[in-house]
Amino acid sequence: MNILFLAQAPPPQPSPFSALLPLILIFFVFYFLLILPQQKKEKLRKKMLDELKEGDKIVTIGGLIGEVEKIKDEIVTVKFRENTKIDIVKNAISQVIEKKKE
Repeated sequence: MNILFLAQAPPPQPSPFSALLPLILIFFVFYFLLILPQQKKEKLRKKMLDELKEGDKIVTIGGLIGEVEKIKDEIVTVKFRENTKIDIVKNAISQVIEKKKE
């Protein structure tokens, strides 16, 4: 009996880099679509809070609109009406809607 064996070469092994390539691509997509814009937004927010001055009209994260009366470190005194002043943390300010005119 004559059996003919066909020599088959084993399939080539994929390189380790090609296995990691999809993970690397996913990381870059997340970085450019999620992380980088969030860092830019946080940088602008920090700049806004650092430039805050007395007399600026602000909106708090709770939606209250008032005028900055006094700033002492991280505590801001906000005047909402003639006799209504409240101390809030600087991080509770969501936006400045009107800068004080000098």
